[in-house]
Amino acid sequence: MTQTITVIRGDGIGPEIMDATLFVLDKLGTGLSYEFADAGLAALEKHGELIPASTLESITKHKVALKSPLTTPVGGGFSSINVALRRQFDLYANVRPAISFPNTKSRYENINMITVRENTEGAYLAEGQEVSADGETAFSGTRITRKGSERIVRYAFELAKSTGRKKVTAVHKANIIKSTSGLFLNVAREVAAEYPEIEFQEMIVDNACMQLVMRPEQFDILVTTNLFGDIISDLCAGLVGGLGLAPGANIGKDAAIFEAVHGTAPDIAGQGKANPVALMLAAAQMLDHVGQPENAERLRKAIVATMEAKDSLTGDLGGTGTTMGFAQAIASRI
Repeated sequence: MTQTITVIRGDGIGPEIMDATLFVLDKLGTGLSYEFADAGLAALEKHGELIPASTLESITKHKVALKSPLTTPVGGGFSSINVALRRQFDLYANVRPAISFPNTKSRYENINMITVRENTEGAYLAEGQEVSADGETAFSGTRITRKGSERIVRYAFELAKSTGRKKVTAVHKANIIKSTSGLFLNVAREVAAEYPEIEFQEMIVDNACMQLVMRPEQFDILVTTNLFGDIISDLCAGLVGGLGLAPGANIGKDAAIFEAVHGTAPDIAGQGKANPVALMLAAAQMLDHVGQPENAERLRKAIVATMEAKDSLTGDLGGTGTTMGFAQAIASRI
C-alpha cells in the first residue's frame, strides 16, 4: 500500500527547495505519494486564510507532512503559523539534529548531537501577556506541566534507546527558576531513573551554552524546555555550518511535520540559489519516522558524498551550483 504524505511547498525559496527534495525522494524510490496543500502567503493569496481547513484535514488524514518555510504576515492573526500548526496537532517534540558535514564553514568536524525541545508549553505560551497603561511594565507568564515534562524527557530517552545513543543531558535553570524549571528537572530525574543503561546528565543552561561552544563533542542528546530549546538548537546549527544544514521534526502522538528550520529568504527566491539540504535532511528524518531507515541513510550518505566532492554546491557552501543542480548531483549518488 502506498503511503501518502502532505506536502506544503511554502513561501519564498520554499517551492524551489521542495521541488529539489521531491526530485531526490523520487530517485530513492520511497513509494511515497504526495498530496499538495497550501499554508502561509501562498494560502492567503489562494484561499484567503493562512492555514486553510483543507490543509489541516490533509495532515489529519495522512499523519505526516513535509513542509517548506512559511511567511507569517505581520498582523496576520497568528504570532507564527508554525506555532499554530504545532498546537493544532499537539506536536510536543521538536527534534533537531546537528551533524558535521564536509566542506562547510564550520569550526568543528566531529559533531553529532540532537536537541529535543518541548514544543507546546513554557515561555512561548506567553500567558497573561500585558503591558501596563503607562508602558513602563510588561508581564508574560510561563507554564510547565508534569505531563509535558514527562513526555518530552521520555521521548529523549526512547530516542537514545532506539538510535543507540548513550547519554541524555537535561538543560535547565532550576537553580534560579525553582518553580517551572525545577519541576522540569525533577521530572527529568524521575524519568532518567527508568533508563539506567543511558547516562543522565543535568546542566544549567548558561553552562550548557559555554560547554557547547568549548567542547561540543561531549553531548549526545540534549532535552530541554521550549525557550531554551529554541536557542540551543540554533546554537547547535551554528556549530555545524548554519541553518542551511538544520532540519527539524515536530512529532506528536497522531501527526508529525518535518521541515527546514531556516526562513523563506525572499531576497533570493526564484533565483535557484537556495541550498536544499536542510529540507532533504528533514525528509531523511521523515523516512526514519515512516519506517524507511535504509532510504534515510542512503539519502544522508548521498548528501555527504556530494559535499565531499564539492559537486554543484550552492553559494552558501562556497560553490556556484543551483538548487536543482545540487539536487541532481545528490540524486546521481543514490
